[in-house]
Amino acid sequence: MSPTRFASEHRWLYAGALVLLVVLAVVGVIQYGKVKTGTEAAEKAGELADAAVAAGYPRPDTGTIERTLGTDGGNVCDDPAGALKSALWKTNVSNGAAFVGQRPVIGDKRAIHAEATILKVYCPDELHRIQDRIDDLRTDTTVRR
Repeated sequence: MSPTRFASEHRWLYAGALVLLVVLAVVGVIQYGKVKTGTEAAEKAGELADAAVAAGYPRPDTGTIERTLGTDGGNVCDDPAGALKSALWKTNVSNGAAFVGQRPVIGDKRAIHAEATILKVYCPDELHRIQDRIDDLRTDTTVRR
């Protein structure tokens, strides 16, 4: 059997091998993207957990941080200086009551700066937009360690 006759009789073998090669290349590119994203999310979650420990908080679960904030900070980095976000953020610094009993309080400076830490790690370009509002808040050490 001549080599040209073998090649012409088995074209389906060459076509199948080519299709398999393309499929494997596509799967490899997709998996590389997932691994790269997962590594970046893990690094940022570790950095945030380290910052929490440095601020005096217990070390949070980095897996939860990865799932919640991902690589881009999720909802935290979505227009942090906007009016709605600012109002919701200030509402959380209250006495914990609901409806007419809710009153603003002097928040703990460590708790107030926690969001700034998240912004510093996940979206540092957004931090300057909210830093002046953080600095204007009246804070004190109100939570015991």
